[in-house]
Amino acid sequence: MDISIDPNSTGLPGIAQLRTIVGAGMTIGLVLSVLALIVSAVVWGFGSNSANPHLAGRGKVGVLVACGAAIICGASVTLINFFWDVGQGI
Repeated sequence: MDISIDPNSTGLPGIAQLRTIVGAGMTIGLVLSVLALIVSAVVWGFGSNSANPHLAGRGKVGVLVACGAAIICGASVTLINFFWDVGQGI
């Protein structure tokens, strides 16, 4: 006897609204990542031009974190689908 359960979009009320909310959250995450990238690049530039290695280092870390956050926000659906498929193969 095999059990086969697949996700459906009609099981609960409000699924369409939840998808809209998640999409809006992804948009907010991407916009905040761009803002963080701009601010971090400015901090990096000020640190480099004022011979302040601590400030420049913080700016570099901020740029990397902002880029990482944008990658995760943009690839979140693909990552979830990938791991869903991996889980279905077990």
